[in-house]
Amino acid sequence: MSEKDTKSQLDLNALDAYLSAHLDGYQGPLEATKFAIGQSNPTFELRTPAKTYVLRRKPPGVLLKSAHAVDREFRVQTALADSAVPVPRMMLLCEDDDVIGSAFYVMERLEGRVFLEPTMDDVDKATRTGVLDEMNRVLADLHEVNTDAVGLSDYGPPGNYFERQIARWTKQYRASETATVPEMDELIVALETSIPEDDGQRTLVHGDYRIDNLMFEQNGTRCIGVLDWELSTIGHPYADLAAVIMQWQLPPGKEGRGLAGVDRQALGLPSDQEFIERYCERRGIPGIDNFGFYLAFNFFRMAGILQGVYKRALDGNASDPKRAQVFGAYVPIFAQHGLAALKS
Repeated sequence: MSEKDTKSQLDLNALDAYLSAHLDGYQGPLEATKFAIGQSNPTFELRTPAKTYVLRRKPPGVLLKSAHAVDREFRVQTALADSAVPVPRMMLLCEDDDVIGSAFYVMERLEGRVFLEPTMDDVDKATRTGVLDEMNRVLADLHEVNTDAVGLSDYGPPGNYFERQIARWTKQYRASETATVPEMDELIVALETSIPEDDGQRTLVHGDYRIDNLMFEQNGTRCIGVLDWELSTIGHPYADLAAVIMQWQLPPGKEGRGLAGVDRQALGLPSDQEFIERYCERRGIPGIDNFGFYLAFNFFRMAGILQGVYKRALDGNASDPKRAQVFGAYVPIFAQHGLAALKS
């Protein structure tokens, strides 16, 4: 995004004044560039002569209730600072909408690499294998975090996570619905009547765990940061695991960013079952029954997210309006995938 477009989305003078007064060690002048990623919460690189930061803010305009909770992102990453789950260092939270028009937080700028697609075309076979194994390790460690010990025991409400999430995302979907999608209506009913019996697992969950939300060291396979915690809560760990597998069901390339039809063995990538088994080994659990439900749930939630982005584009509040306009066409496709997963 050009500097002119960035300035239209971020009041640099107001932000510079606020950071000068509230952020230790900050010294302007300030320049900013908006990252292309981050459809939900606009994300900016902030540059000063001495240091570079990252800012994430709520988008401007009328928003769905409970959505875009940057305060929760800030809280969970602060809590994980000394855990086995790598996160950027949190530096400042501003909940005063009057400063730049919406709440925001500032964090350190990590120096590493992000793989936008799981095929990782620019690295060798051994690196691909190592990156996805590290992705698996971080996920297992995330689900072993002692939420009481890190101060997150109240980070999510009690009760059946999937029951709560299906109700929440159905409500969000209805609030942003722009046309009737029969496949989505069918999937909602099917999920509501297929929720597995609660097995008692309550862990911290990321909510959008996929390779492009992880940052790795520049010349290795170690993960240095898990990003984009907007959907995090206390919930069921299999939702995160199934989110990875859901992504891999999609076509490869910039749009799908999946592994459908890819010769994984040739590329050094695990099969779905191998990834699931390694995760179970790391957590010391025997296996997972009814995985199709968890997969269907993720297709449903992603369809709801895409519908919300599409509605914000129509309302003029999307982070990347041109790209967001395309997302509406994906809603019935994701719903179809969800229905197929339930029947598998």
